[in-house]
Amino acid sequence: MTDIMPIVQGTPEEGEYIRNQLIKFNAQHAPGRYEPINLAIKAEDGRVVGGLLAALCWNWVEVHILWVDESLRGQNYGSRLLQQIEQIAREKACTLIKLDTFSFQAPDFYRKHGYSEFGVLEDAPQGFQHYYFKKDLR
Repeated sequence: MTDIMPIVQGTPEEGEYIRNQLIKFNAQHAPGRYEPINLAIKAEDGRVVGGLLAALCWNWVEVHILWVDESLRGQNYGSRLLQQIEQIAREKACTLIKLDTFSFQAPDFYRKHGYSEFGVLEDAPQGFQHYYFKKDLR
């Protein structure tokens, strides 16, 4: 290849294409499953006021985002979302759940729900910690 191709900011559609290409590559080497899991909490008027975005990968579920509107925090919605994803993971024969959070978010919340820390990055972002948690489901 003689010409150097530029690296540019991709579109959301291109990002999805790249993700799917890696999923296909991974499946060639470690056959398994990949399935997005999206849970939403909706108010009576249909507004989304919380939710959880995750993916089932081989034998685990990886939680990418858990969010509850500030007006609903402390009312067990976060706990209910975790319970729901754990139930889904068990039904799909997963052996663990993994997730990450920042020190200004919810590390104690996850500890309270039986998640154990397996890694931490200091000063990420500066002045805070970035925690990695897992929960064995066996």
